[in-house]
Amino acid sequence: MKVLLIEDNERLAGFVRTGLMAAGFVLDLTGRVDDALAAIATARYDAIVLDLGLPDGDGMDVVKAVRQPGGATPILVLTSRDGLRDRVDSLNGGADDYLLKPFAMEELVARLKALLRRPGHALGMVLTCGNLAFDTVARETRIDDQPVALSRRELDLLELLLRRAGRVVPREAIEDSVYSIDDEIASNSLEVLVHRLRKKLQVEKAVLKIHTLRGIGYLLSEDAS
Repeated sequence: MKVLLIEDNERLAGFVRTGLMAAGFVLDLTGRVDDALAAIATARYDAIVLDLGLPDGDGMDVVKAVRQPGGATPILVLTSRDGLRDRVDSLNGGADDYLLKPFAMEELVARLKALLRRPGHALGMVLTCGNLAFDTVARETRIDDQPVALSRRELDLLELLLRRAGRVVPREAIEDSVYSIDDEIASNSLEVLVHRLRKKLQVEKAVLKIHTLRGIGYLLSEDAS
């Protein structure tokens, strides 16, 4: 799951970024309204974590932009504005939830996962294919009910392929979901990642296959052989 964090306080941004990445999220970070709008225009995010007080504008401007017709990306607002009117205004303006500063990282992760469990999102469930089961909350993979050790990025890739099992996932969509803006992506980075995941699944005797459609993308399906 890919999250856009919009927070201009470097210390808080670092704290949140570390916590969300530890929870298994892919993260992009910006601290300005203009940069946030540019990121939203060029990438697809599963959720947005937003500070209202930004140096070049109000965070609610980002909410309004996201809530253009058809925009349903979950938005969790971080705010030090503890007045009832401010909280009501942010929810009425299109935010899905808010969290008052200071907050515990555990609560932020829990709130974010709760938003993604709402109808239209698939977090909070076990994804299966063949004899493999992937718990999207605990971020644990099991084959024949035995745990399988995967890296964070391998888990990100597996989750994306499982969510679209039986369908071709374009390589651009995979790179957008698995890597953040700051990641340095070599020309063969995705191929190496797919190879590592495929090999681990084969070693653990997973009854599924990751098919390569050269120049297009990848497809995950149950192996009937």
